[in-house]
Amino acid sequence: MKKIQVAALALLMVTAFSCKQASKEEQKTEEAVATYSIVQDSTNVRFTAYKTTEKKPVGGTFKEVELSYEGGETPMETINGMQFTIPVNSLFTNDTTNTRDPKIIHFFFDKMMETQSIKGTFAFDANQKCSVKLTMNGMTADLPMTYVISDDGHVNFSGTMDLKNWNALDALASLNKACEVLHTGPDGVSKTWEDVAINATVFLKKM
Repeated sequence: MKKIQVAALALLMVTAFSCKQASKEEQKTEEAVATYSIVQDSTNVRFTAYKTTEKKPVGGTFKEVELSYEGGETPMETINGMQFTIPVNSLFTNDTTNTRDPKIIHFFFDKMMETQSIKGTFAFDANQKCSVKLTMNGMTADLPMTYVISDDGHVNFSGTMDLKNWNALDALASLNKACEVLHTGPDGVSKTWEDVAINATVFLKKM
C-alpha cells in the first residue's frame, strides 16, 4: 500500500510540474504575439531635389513601395528591421508635360548599376537614433533619419541623402546635362544639387 501511495505522489508531482511548464510556454507564446502591423498601402515616400544655384525645389514621390517586416508588441519593435524595395520606374513628379519622369529615369537611374530598385533596412540603436542601410547604384551606405511616432499610429521619417555617398555624381552630371537649360538660373549657371531631402510615412495599427 505504501508503494502505491509513493507512486501516486510521484505521478501527481510530475503532472503538476508538466502543467506548470505548459502554462509557462502558453504565457510565453501569448507574450510573443505581435500586436502592431503596418496598414497596407499606407506607406508614402517623397523626395525633394534641387536645381539652379538658387536651389529651387523639385518634388516627387514613388508610387510603389514593397515592405517586409515582423509585427511587434510596440511600434518601435515593428519598424525596427523593416525592409523596403522601391521600383525606380514608379517615380512620379506630377509633371504635366510627361517628360520629366522618363528623363530622370533614363539620364539618372539608368546610368547607375542595378538600376531597377532602391533597397533599404531600418535600424534603431540603443539611443533610439534611426538610420537606413540604403542600397543604390551597387553601393550600401547609412542614411541617418529623424522620426516621430504620433499617437494615432503614423510614423514620419525625414533625412537628407548626399548622392556622393552612393557614387551617384556621374549619374547626377548626366541628368544635369540633359536638363541643362531647365536647370539654369538667372546667373546663367546650370546646376543640379547633390543633396536630396527624403520624407517617408508609414501607418501602424493595433491588431
